[in-house]
Amino acid sequence: MDYVPYAVPFFLLAILIELAYGIIKKNNTYRLNDAISSLFMGSLRSANKLIIISFGGYIFYLIETHNGLWRMDASSPLVWIFAFVVYDFFYYWFHRMSHERQLFWASHVAHHQSEDYNLSTALRQTGTGAFVTWVFFIPVFLIGVPSYVFVSVASVNLIYQFWVHSEHIPKLGWYEKFFVTASNHRVHHAQNENYIDKNYGGVFIIWDRMFGTYKEEEDHETPIYGIRSKINTFNPIWANLHIYVKMAKDIWHAQSWKEKFFVPFARTGWQPASLSIPADKNDFDPTTFKKYNPEVPATIKFYAFIQFFTLSLVGLVLLESGTLNYQQLWVTISMMAFTMYCTSLWLDGKEGFTMEIARLVLCLALGVYAYIEMSIAAVAVSLMIYSILNILALPWINRPQVIPEA
Repeated sequence: MDYVPYAVPFFLLAILIELAYGIIKKNNTYRLNDAISSLFMGSLRSANKLIIISFGGYIFYLIETHNGLWRMDASSPLVWIFAFVVYDFFYYWFHRMSHERQLFWASHVAHHQSEDYNLSTALRQTGTGAFVTWVFFIPVFLIGVPSYVFVSVASVNLIYQFWVHSEHIPKLGWYEKFFVTASNHRVHHAQNENYIDKNYGGVFIIWDRMFGTYKEEEDHETPIYGIRSKINTFNPIWANLHIYVKMAKDIWHAQSWKEKFFVPFARTGWQPASLSIPADKNDFDPTTFKKYNPEVPATIKFYAFIQFFTLSLVGLVLLESGTLNYQQLWVTISMMAFTMYCTSLWLDGKEGFTMEIARLVLCLALGVYAYIEMSIAAVAVSLMIYSILNILALPWINRPQVIPEA
């Protein structure tokens, strides 16, 4: 059983509590643009799960159903404990390879792009991970862990990792020696030279201690969050695809066939020596690092928040209802992604007016079509009202203008 959907309301409540706590303590770790970008990506990942059949889940189902493999007794608590520990062991290696090899980094990088560190960062998840993640967990299934238990412990593992994405939680004494905490996970998200590519564990930090990837958070070195190959945008689509695009360019421009083949499997950041174009430069400097933070009018920020709130309602009320067929799911999720893209234009301080008009006209047309042809009046009327209200609000929103950073 996947427990994550049941935990989502508690995640959102915890985010609000952390935000309020930070404001009260005069140490707010949230920026609306970055937080909305992270939450958009979490929504996109959750929506994708409804239309993309997990290769791993399908393969595991076929093996368990048709091959009569020996399965452990799911009624035994010891089996659940064993499965929980073993899953985390293989999670460590999946997570480590997701940082050390380009193909896997391409699907994982989205989680590390936020230059803030707060509970919304935990929900910043990749939309492409389903295609590669399952490979690392084949041994868990083959040794006899039932698929039901596997899915359950995997979701508990993910839920545990939510709370460690916070700057407000200090070191926790003896607990730090055995379990992943906010302190040692802050190290994992940092791009400082001393911190980068450390602390891969999901629940247990003991794997990092065993395999030499553990690093304690130093009191004198504040973590700098984000990735060194900055993307400088809040666009969730580009955030999911930019490493794949980089690999494709490297393969195309490499003059050596051996290097072309090696690109996806090389260590993260590697580029062919035979490139016909200049190689990318890593110009990260902790002394000059500055967060990507284009300033836009408050009206734009409010409008962006309204779009996030609307998409959250669509996800919780419509997508999870199970009333949409496969074609309707594709259309709905595609429009959600288009909305995220258009909103990111506003947050990036770019020209978003024309694209937003096109999006709202398309939403209105879909609402009219749904009302006439599909007999889903409530959804259709809601979509038309949403479109009309947003169109009327655009003159008030106005075109965003970037205000030079101080």
